Amino acid sequence: MTQAEIKLCSLLLQEHFGEIVEKIGTYLLRTGSQPLRLIVSETGLLLDQVKKALCVLIQHNLVTYQVQKRGFVEYEAQCRRVLHILRYPRYIFTAKSLYGDTGELIVEELLLNGKLTMSLVVRKVADRLTETMEDGKTMDYADVSSMFVRLADTHFVQRCPQLPESPEKPEAPPPPAPTLVVNEKDMYVVPRLNLIGKGKRRRSCEEEENSEHKAKKQKKDGESSEPPPDDGIYWQVNIERFHQHFRDQGIVSAVASRMDQTSSEIVRTMLRMSEVTTSSCAPYTQPLSSNEIFRSLPAGYNITKQVLDQYLTLLADDPLEFVGRSGDSGGGMFTVSILWDENFPFPVFGSRCARIFRLLLRKKHLEQKQVEDFAMIPAKEAKDMLYKMLSENLVALQEIPKTPDHAPSRTFYLYTVNVPSSVRMLLHKCYKSVANLIERRQYETKENKRLLEKSQRVEAILASMQATGAEATQLQEIEEMITVLERQQLQNLKHNVNKLDASENQVDETIFVLESFIESTIKRP
Repeated sequence: MTQAEIKLCSLLLQEHFGEIVEKIGTYLLRTGSQPLRLIVSETGLLLDQVKKALCVLIQHNLVTYQVQKRGFVEYEAQCRRVLHILRYPRYIFTAKSLYGDTGELIVEELLLNGKLTMSLVVRKVADRLTETMEDGKTMDYADVSSMFVRLADTHFVQRCPQLPESPEKPEAPPPPAPTLVVNEKDMYVVPRLNLIGKGKRRRSCEEEENSEHKAKKQKKDGESSEPPPDDGIYWQVNIERFHQHFRDQGIVSAVASRMDQTSSEIVRTMLRMSEVTTSSCAPYTQPLSSNEIFRSLPAGYNITKQVLDQYLTLLADDPLEFVGRSGDSGGGMFTVSILWDENFPFPVFGSRCARIFRLLLRKKHLEQKQVEDFAMIPAKEAKDMLYKMLSENLVALQEIPKTPDHAPSRTFYLYTVNVPSSVRMLLHKCYKSVANLIERRQYETKENKRLLEKSQRVEAILASMQATGAEATQLQEIEEMITVLERQQLQNLKHNVNKLDASENQVDETIFVLESFIESTIKRP
């Protein structure tokens, strides 16, 4: 774990969970697995604060725990999982694109809370959707439940690990920490719930006080509501499934740019047919016959079976090997290769450097004169570009001596590419870039804190006056509390923050590609 990763994780934890959680999370990231006693003594926080912070981190899958042989529990931060917080907006936007507003809010609630029961998610989402509807209209629980089932069927949400069912042994002492197990068969099985009801709008302050008084009275009288039927069955967002979807979209885009739209639609159909049956770490999709692919093509693509076979043959014969042939039954069996190709472009220093880089990837080892000739770049420019990439560790220089004395005049100097180190170097730069963007956004917000607070107060006053039916002149007077210069500053701030947010998302897309490249092409020990 690099310092850039730790710094980025620290910024993300502070922004989303506050200083106490960030302090504990950063300490665990720097030191590794630690027991509770050591965390309390090293961070200087109160025991209660540390316990609550660890509960928050465990709830959001950012920290795991393990019982050691000596009987104490150690806690370990998950750096990869913390970095995925940066991708939360992309997960929510993808859910909205695929499943509409209801799917978006289900994924958003699960990401905000870490883990929730299905019944609680349905109620929360139904209430939020009802708030956005016209007066008199409400969202039915059944509609939200059916959307939750669709998300589970396509594996975008999954069950959390549960306590194993074991016979009660009152004489046995409880373990230091519970051991949770995952049942692969039930991971995407939705419990049968008969949720009847509709979403509710937010009540006024008086109604809330009355409802709280009634709830307290019921509690005093000993009236306890029954637990929900899915009590103990918690759900979470399946991050790997979203990553699989992003990867599939990248493959489809690559096929479209390499060949044409029809080819990309054929590959999209193959990926959609095997999205649930193929593991996220598998190098190939499940084999599909030509007949199955033909039957599953969208209705808009009116191509014949013969044309489809020609497209599949072209895709299988392409040097990039997007599609592979795995048999001849059923008109031919085909798979989609989901390994990232090593011809990954590195346009860091311009198109000519990218040309040299791809040339070295293809030829493996070349002398400087050979690079000049093959890339068709003048000697002086080629030399400058090679040295520039060498200084950034994008390319490496290998010496092959003719004689044992390693004399420069009798030594070949060959340029080559160390793909793993190049990718990791770019990934490190991306982490630093995102951290800089977050710090800049926080600085812009802090510098204009007074102006933002004033703008929020004015908006709140306007909203309350509009609700009470105030006159236009009164509203105008309130609006004039913010001067023209201040409005201009607010517009500039909003523009800058939006640009920084968009840049964060763009860099995160590059991070995802680089991480996927490393996972698919480099064998980990």
